[in-house]
Amino acid sequence: MVPPESLPALPPAFDYAGVTIFALTGALAAARDRQDIITFWFFAVATGVGGGTLRDLLIGAPVFWIGDATYLGIGLAASLAVWFLAPYLERAKTLIWLDALGLAAYAVIGAGKALALGVDPLISVAMGVLTACFGGVIRDVLAGQPSALLKREITISAALLAAAGYVALFSSGLQPLWAGIAGGVAGFGLRAGAIHYGWALPAFGAKRGKA
Repeated sequence: MVPPESLPALPPAFDYAGVTIFALTGALAAARDRQDIITFWFFAVATGVGGGTLRDLLIGAPVFWIGDATYLGIGLAASLAVWFLAPYLERAKTLIWLDALGLAAYAVIGAGKALALGVDPLISVAMGVLTACFGGVIRDVLAGQPSALLKREITISAALLAAAGYVALFSSGLQPLWAGIAGGVAGFGLRAGAIHYGWALPAFGAKRGKA
């Protein structure tokens, strides 16, 4: 096994970007429920760091945001941005597209961090999927909304494609930055197709005849 310290992680800017995107979706969920600014901030931070927190706890790593107050600042900035721009963002269906972008980005980020800590590649893919999906679950629970994961939409599959694409390309020798971009674009493309064209995997029992 390659020593963890010899495995390059993705640039920190990727992590900040992923948290920012999910923080914006959390603040938008609070705006939809007409919450106050403090609740905006709480939704933003919980959504932004939720998936990464679960990943770090599972792989035994220090929780990434505990020693870096920047993540709380990101949540506050996202909250203020949504507070003033929510009407424009809601009309543009920003929540669903930001969620798609965050899903793809955070799948790559989660898989990348797991790999950098010496986690098995297959488990790293699973960590990427959990990182990408769990923040959205927290947001939907806080907002009292049905989770997108419970709908017949391609969501988890898009995260899986992004994480697996990154791990496969990185393991093949591609630089982490380019492997991350390629994996993220693939995952976002699949999710975007599901949003725009209504793509979905076959449901259990969909073609079965009646008894």
